Amino acid sequence: MNCLFLSLLGISGNLQWNTTGITVLDTSQIISARGVYIDSNNTLYVADTAVIWRLLNNATNATIVAGILQSTGSNSSQLNTTQDVYVDRYGNMYVTDYFNNRVQKFINRSTDAITTAGINLPVGSALNQLYRPTCFTFDSTETYFYVVDYGNNRVMRYLINSSTGDNGTLVAGRNGTDNTNISLNGPSGIHHVSSINNDLFITNYGGHSVLRWTPGASSGTFVAGQPGVAGSNSTLLNQPRGIKIDNYLNMFVVDSGNHRIQLFCVNNQTATTIAGNGIAGNSTMQLNGPRSIAFDTNMNMYVADTLNGRVQKFLKL
Repeated sequence: MNCLFLSLLGISGNLQWNTTGITVLDTSQIISARGVYIDSNNTLYVADTAVIWRLLNNATNATIVAGILQSTGSNSSQLNTTQDVYVDRYGNMYVTDYFNNRVQKFINRSTDAITTAGINLPVGSALNQLYRPTCFTFDSTETYFYVVDYGNNRVMRYLINSSTGDNGTLVAGRNGTDNTNISLNGPSGIHHVSSINNDLFITNYGGHSVLRWTPGASSGTFVAGQPGVAGSNSTLLNQPRGIKIDNYLNMFVVDSGNHRIQLFCVNNQTATTIAGNGIAGNSTMQLNGPRSIAFDTNMNMYVADTLNGRVQKFLKL
């Protein structure tokens, strides 16, 4: 890809990665990688079925830092089908706890969490409830986080220090489920861009598209994919999940149903495939139902290769 960029980390250059992946975690340690996050020390965090793994930079063995291995549940030390993970500047860790319909916060490496969003069962659509939260994104000041409320086809905003029962603010999706720009259809991934109206970029898993949405606006704008149409050419998506945006607004989209990572240069709705060959498989050049991506300080790309039960690293060229 020959478009120039200023990356998430301020690195300039051409957008190219080695298409041969390096496995950094596999089923010898993890079960099913869903969300990946990398902090400023290049520590990798992986959201697995019931736990969060941490892999230190240049280490080979991961350790569990939240949840109980092969023990799903809803108490303060348990998780149930985690989807995403984030660590703030103070070392507090946040986890979307999918089947418990909540966001959990583990303070200062505690193994017991407090609930920062959502009431643990029953599910609902009130402002203090969530229904199957998937991914979240945080603003640059770590004042707010935005969580994709998949089951309610909406995005909610919460104060980072909110506690159980606090109301969130509905910021995107409020008009049912369809493929128009006033609704969301099975939203999954999300990325916040503070430099432009605090805009959100949201993947529509059920609508095979990506929308750009200013929080609180009555509608968004489609920026990738054809709404409601699944496909595998360079302009179409199939069940997109994770998404990352660099400072030039180039989009990296996890095209899960096509088993690939797509790069859309700014203001361009034609993508280039930068990882995966579009066919499900477990070779070093293939992916199988990937869910999310993250970048380290050198812009190496890490992919949660979910159905292969591994995390793949693609070196920046």
